[in-house]
Amino acid sequence: MTVKLNEKAFEHAKHLVRQGQTVKDERDDWSEHAPTAAEENAYLDKHGWSDYGLWFLGVDSDLGEETKGHYEFPYGDFRRVHRCGVISAESRAAQYDHPDIQKALEEIHGLLDGDHA
Repeated sequence: MTVKLNEKAFEHAKHLVRQGQTVKDERDDWSEHAPTAAEENAYLDKHGWSDYGLWFLGVDSDLGEETKGHYEFPYGDFRRVHRCGVISAESRAAQYDHPDIQKALEEIHGLLDGDHA
């Protein structure tokens, strides 16, 4: 499994934060705020794989681009960046030793909390 940073998603997330498209929720809210499988499927049907991928900071190059398994480390609900999603993904990136993804998530987290310009 080769998971790398999805640069387009990283830029998309930063843009959304700068535009104020955020939810500053609490760390443990992600289990309730993460999109359901049905919401993911509806988004895919309407927007396609390219836009779907913008909501995941990691991509697994061993899996096809038109599979959900290709996309890892979600950070939002297909409309806004969720602080709880960023924190959850940040933790998992550290746990599974993905330093580039972890660093990107730390930057987004800082933007959300006002620690970066």
